[in-house]
Amino acid sequence: MEVLALRPVGHTDRSSSLNNLANQLSTRFDHRGNAEDLDQAIALHREALTLHQVGHPDRSTSLNNLAVQLSTRFDHRGNAEDLDQAIALLREALALCPVGHPDRPGALNNLANGLSTRFDHRGNAEDLDQAIALHREALALRPSLNNLAVQLSTRFGHRGNAEDLDQAIALLREALALCPLGHTDRPRSMINLAIRLSTRFDHRGNAEDLDQAIALHREALALCPVGHTDRSKSLNNLAVQLSTRFDHRGNAEDLDQAIALHREVLALRPVGHTDRSSSLNNLANQLSTRFDLRGNAEDLDQAIVLDTEALALRPVGHPDRSVALHNLAVRFFTRFDHRGNREDLIDSRENLRYALALLTQHDPRQLKVHNSLATVYLSFYQLGFDSTGPGEDTDSLDAIMHHLKAAANIVTGGLLPRLRASLQWVHHADQHRHGTELEAYATSIQLMDAYMSTTASVSSRHNAMQDFPGTLAVDAASCALRSGDVRRAVELLEQGRTIIWTQMTRLRTPLDSLQTCGDHAVTLMHRFRDLSSLLNKPPVSHADGTSRVGVEAEETRYRRLVEDWDGVVEEIRKIEGFSRFLLPPLFADLQEAARDGPIIVLVASTSCDAIIIPHKQPPTSIQLPTNFEKLLKLVLALQEAIGKDASPKGNQTALIKALRKLWDDVVCPVVENLGQFARRGSRIWWCPTYLFNFLPLHAAGEYRANGKSLSQQYISSYTPSLTALTRARRSHDRCPSVPFAAIGQNFPDGASFVLDCVEPELELVRSLLPPSPTVSFTKITSVDATKSRALRALRDNTWLHFSCHGTQNYENPFNSAFLMRDQPLSLLDITQMDLSRHEFAFLSACETAVGVPSTPDEVIHLAAGLQFAGVKNVVGTLWKVTDSTVQRLVEAFYQNLCGDGTMNSKRAAQALHLAVHSLARDKDMPLDQRIVFMHIGI
Repeated sequence: MEVLALRPVGHTDRSSSLNNLANQLSTRFDHRGNAEDLDQAIALHREALTLHQVGHPDRSTSLNNLAVQLSTRFDHRGNAEDLDQAIALLREALALCPVGHPDRPGALNNLANGLSTRFDHRGNAEDLDQAIALHREALALRPSLNNLAVQLSTRFGHRGNAEDLDQAIALLREALALCPLGHTDRPRSMINLAIRLSTRFDHRGNAEDLDQAIALHREALALCPVGHTDRSKSLNNLAVQLSTRFDHRGNAEDLDQAIALHREVLALRPVGHTDRSSSLNNLANQLSTRFDLRGNAEDLDQAIVLDTEALALRPVGHPDRSVALHNLAVRFFTRFDHRGNREDLIDSRENLRYALALLTQHDPRQLKVHNSLATVYLSFYQLGFDSTGPGEDTDSLDAIMHHLKAAANIVTGGLLPRLRASLQWVHHADQHRHGTELEAYATSIQLMDAYMSTTASVSSRHNAMQDFPGTLAVDAASCALRSGDVRRAVELLEQGRTIIWTQMTRLRTPLDSLQTCGDHAVTLMHRFRDLSSLLNKPPVSHADGTSRVGVEAEETRYRRLVEDWDGVVEEIRKIEGFSRFLLPPLFADLQEAARDGPIIVLVASTSCDAIIIPHKQPPTSIQLPTNFEKLLKLVLALQEAIGKDASPKGNQTALIKALRKLWDDVVCPVVENLGQFARRGSRIWWCPTYLFNFLPLHAAGEYRANGKSLSQQYISSYTPSLTALTRARRSHDRCPSVPFAAIGQNFPDGASFVLDCVEPELELVRSLLPPSPTVSFTKITSVDATKSRALRALRDNTWLHFSCHGTQNYENPFNSAFLMRDQPLSLLDITQMDLSRHEFAFLSACETAVGVPSTPDEVIHLAAGLQFAGVKNVVGTLWKVTDSTVQRLVEAFYQNLCGDGTMNSKRAAQALHLAVHSLARDKDMPLDQRIVFMHIGI
């Protein structure tokens, strides 16, 4: 201060004095945290910068000094203006270090770090991409493998691109190779690599990555002997990974080792150490886990003692006091669960209430506390501790629902935890027929949809779907029907079924269609995806000793992210055609699917219902004389009957019995109510859910002399969803000449025999089609029918006929395929194509319309895949089909479809209906072969 006073404005050395004093104030701020020191340092650096005008040799240094202090102030207060200013200064500093300048690598790294920080807080992908580009340049000038690896890891965390993580690991392996035994940076390099390997394990589950991470942490620990300053951190890292391995493999030795390491860490962090409370917490967590494993009461009691001490080290005002309260509450509840001491349950509830009161509105940690409170209140309700009998405490029941609803609505809590909370809400509300039941279902379906949209691939979405209740949508609809709201039942079904297809469609439209709505819309599209990724990250945990200022800056960041995300969604809804963006379809929109005939939605829940949706009249619901258990027996009986040899009289008696049951319990009650909506002989559409997906509804009948059947009265088609049918009806300009491709493969890769019928079938199709110029016919068979040729034909022709082997892969349904000469043409390949101009596909292959038992409401099969990709009409098969059936049905079908010399895909359903009727007159053909084909589409 004194030196500066002796160098007034105009003194030649004033700038160096300003700089020196600013540095001292900055150092004092680092040690004491007095904000006034930091503000003064920034003011002094600003003045020094004004004395170093453009062209001054020290201007670059001044720019950097001021940028560093502004960044520090941003870290502590979260003022975005400080960070923006710092980045602008760093850009100017970089401009003063052209290519070849010795300080350029440092300037590149500084600007990259600033941009990376801004990305972390605002989620603008451009900042992260720029940061990576700058680090790449810096790496080329002065190898800094670690910096680039860290940024690539960050980008992976936000976008989930596996290549970024793999590249980061490769760079870190290279960095480690440059640090041989004895090198001072070897421990840091090992830890960096171990952390990324652990991340990759979390995402892919490759046990080798976890084992390698543990080996690296062991080696790093060996380089930190007793007395080393970093030993406690190294012990902690290894303990955490051993705990993870225990969670995945259940090897008790890993858990015991982790506990021993945590004990040593705790011994190195005596009373007064800043990290003692987190060590107490870590050890308590592992002891509690071991209690769950072995039931040793001593472990649980010790965990409670440790958590109690941890709470004492986080007094009122400590940023993580709520975490300590929550941990202790969970331990008290565990002890209550095992010993039944009411005091433990009361202590658990009180600690949780205090923990919740300490958390701010946008704090993601609220979610765990709400979940725990719901669990505690469930015990109060079940045991009747509040002066009521078991199951009579309505206040506790209401509290359970309140806390689960609150947990499901914590936007910052992450989609997966919110979804799990909502499913718990559904479970308890349904079990107790609580007034919030329908709201719980609606919330779960909305969160399921949102969660699936963050999952990278269709295959991983299918795997994720199997972790959740398969009956969620049908149970939600059943709940709406119980309350008398038929329209809501339809809306919930549409939102909660075919989620994977809906997600894929959504990525093409509406989000992708924003690209045609101008630059502002494109910016909004990128912003929405980046912010969604940031909000889905787990909350930041605060190290002991974190200042309240730092915690508040993090809370500010969360609030801004939530506000920004909501703002982007609202902005997108202002764009023409996007007013319903991210909002589920309304019944009024869905009813448009019935414009050419009524749609019958079949709901398979604990009770079974049919909903008839006419085009203009209100929907009607019918309770069917069956239930879930009876329906399951019918499905199993029918599957067992298919393919069974006929009796001596030529009848497939088991199949007939099943089809009669299908008529009596499902189809007949619907037909009795259809008269007011559809005239005899007209078309109807079936939209089956869950178990109904596995039943040949079109074939239901009495199967006796003069008996009734559905096919006598209506022409049946199917649709996987109402939205799919509406989308298929969108018209496109038609080519004057119909491009028709017949694709056949008689000897695919891996086959042991030739399909003799393929070539004759394709020639039969050619002979039945109108000649050129009405139809432009292409035939691809034998060695020419490769995967790539088939894909080209699929792209270039709007009418298709497949004759080949078809396979349904139940474990990985998107690998279901048409078998070509070299490689399979999979459902996944088809889903990646835009077939929105395609009119028709005939799938002469086995099991092309069979769904997956584990996720029936996702309707994942080849026929549905083609329709969701855009094909308006698809004819597929429900089970295996014989060569003779195919030949005869193909001939009858195409004669009915285009016998008059014209091509109109809307005739497909009627053409199939008439073809099947012609086969029915042939008593030599088995019944299961007469009813194997079905029509999906318009």
